[in-house]
Amino acid sequence: MPKMSASEAFVETLIAYGVKDVFGIVGSAYMDALDLFPTAGIRFIPTAHEQGAGHMADGYSRVSGRHGVCIAQNGPGITNFVTSTAAAYWAHSPVVVITPETGSGTMGLGGFQETEQLPIFSKITKYQAHVSKHPRMAELTARCFDMAMSERGPTQLNIPRDNFYGEADYEIAKPRKIARGPGADADLDEAADLLAKAKFPVIVSGGGVIFSDGVAECVALAEQLSAPVVNSYLHNDSFPAKHPLWCGPLGYQGSKAAMKLVAEADVVLALGTRLGPFGTLPQHGLDYWPKNAKIIQVDSDHRMLGLVKQISVGIVGDAKEAAKALAYRLANRKLAAAANADERKKRIKAEKDAWEKELDSWTHEKDGWSLDIAKGSPYMHPRQMLRELEKALPANAMVSTDIGNICSVSNSYLRFNQPNSMFAAMSFGNCGYALPAVIGAKVAAPDRPAVAYVGDGAWGMSFAEILTCVREDIPVTAVVFHNKQWGAEKKNQVDFYDTRFLGVNLKNPSWAEVARSLGAEGVTIDQLGDVGEALEKACDAQKKGKTTVIEVMVTQELGDPFRRDALKYPSRLLEKYKHTDVKAPA
Repeated sequence: MPKMSASEAFVETLIAYGVKDVFGIVGSAYMDALDLFPTAGIRFIPTAHEQGAGHMADGYSRVSGRHGVCIAQNGPGITNFVTSTAAAYWAHSPVVVITPETGSGTMGLGGFQETEQLPIFSKITKYQAHVSKHPRMAELTARCFDMAMSERGPTQLNIPRDNFYGEADYEIAKPRKIARGPGADADLDEAADLLAKAKFPVIVSGGGVIFSDGVAECVALAEQLSAPVVNSYLHNDSFPAKHPLWCGPLGYQGSKAAMKLVAEADVVLALGTRLGPFGTLPQHGLDYWPKNAKIIQVDSDHRMLGLVKQISVGIVGDAKEAAKALAYRLANRKLAAAANADERKKRIKAEKDAWEKELDSWTHEKDGWSLDIAKGSPYMHPRQMLRELEKALPANAMVSTDIGNICSVSNSYLRFNQPNSMFAAMSFGNCGYALPAVIGAKVAAPDRPAVAYVGDGAWGMSFAEILTCVREDIPVTAVVFHNKQWGAEKKNQVDFYDTRFLGVNLKNPSWAEVARSLGAEGVTIDQLGDVGEALEKACDAQKKGKTTVIEVMVTQELGDPFRRDALKYPSRLLEKYKHTDVKAPA
């Protein structure tokens, strides 16, 4: 075991785990280690804000399948990691959050930039390590990297700043790889029996299919069963959209075709998904989750089995390996689904065609307030604009979506043919995610076009990371939906508070002008015919190192709210309906 400093042991461990890029903001607490990064071949990417650094690490990990790493100054720099770490937690992203801390000799004295950093992250990380003494630096650094991958989620490495110094004999560990199997034989046999007898099987392809690199195995199993495949919520890249068995995503603003088909299932195979509540809520007026279907759930985490939905069979296993094992068990069996396979394929096509026709003709919302506001507007309807973006997206594009009304509506229009192409803050749903996440994705996959969808409200939280793009030569494209409002919350005030608007109207500058002032390209688009060309030019400009902000001017029409069950009509507002013939809201 060679003798070296704690900073050297830390950096040597990063090298052993293949770390090439680290996102963060410079700070004195870890500067001794930072000084070694160039010699180690590690690129430090300074960001505009620590939250952005955390989202970049998230996007980086999701594209590359490797660790994403972020680091910052102790105290306020570290507390700024909380939101991005929580987002990574719900996205199952193997992010290592390195949190230098105030010196061990002065903890508890209320020194400069001091706070207790472990409790803050205790519920949003899979594992936490605290380097109590510098001789444990290499050991605990390696363990954080191993646990991030094996537990599939963020880990925290907390290091008192004085523990970057001091020498010891260090053993630099090699990455530990854990192979996951398909699950218990008895569970797989029971699941295969259900699938063999199923007359209308449906597969829900989730994030676990992507994480396990199991899309091809999911496709093979679907073809074997002639089963329609729906994407779990915000995992639109978990099954190729060009495949005839693909039906689109479930969940908020998802595909009506997917919802109608899953509603008919007698057996549902939930492959690599926890069937989260937000991804199975009624939508488009459809309470679509099948009430009497047998549910087979495959997840590598036994705690997810039956957590949200009652299941018939639970399989603790890797999605890819489980799909292979089920296909093997079904290979020589008579399948009930084969009898009506042709009829089912026709039904799939008919539902998909009907949904595409509806999307093409969706030129306004059925909301009286929205129609009044939009009347005579020179701007584009959001859905028509999203359709044009869909048509113009390059085949291998990576798209990140922020939270908000129009970004959520984009779920109906985002289709992908390769995994690791769509990124969202998942059920954490924080604003300010999309731009930094796609920057991290671009660092990991510089040859792929990188596009962020962002509402003008969330853009106000994150646009400073354009400085990172320009300064660090990381070219991306941001499409900013400019409708001068916090749309998701405004929709609630339309539906439940008699259109009394408080805190939802925005007065913004020209975001294209702001982009140009930051050194990026900026264009403003207000005509549908210009949308596709603008996106194509912006993606092509990435090849030349140019970042572009496309500001699209859209009407204030609003899609359905997130959850109609999340709010109740206030009793104080029901009084006016007592003496009229008008029916009170439900």
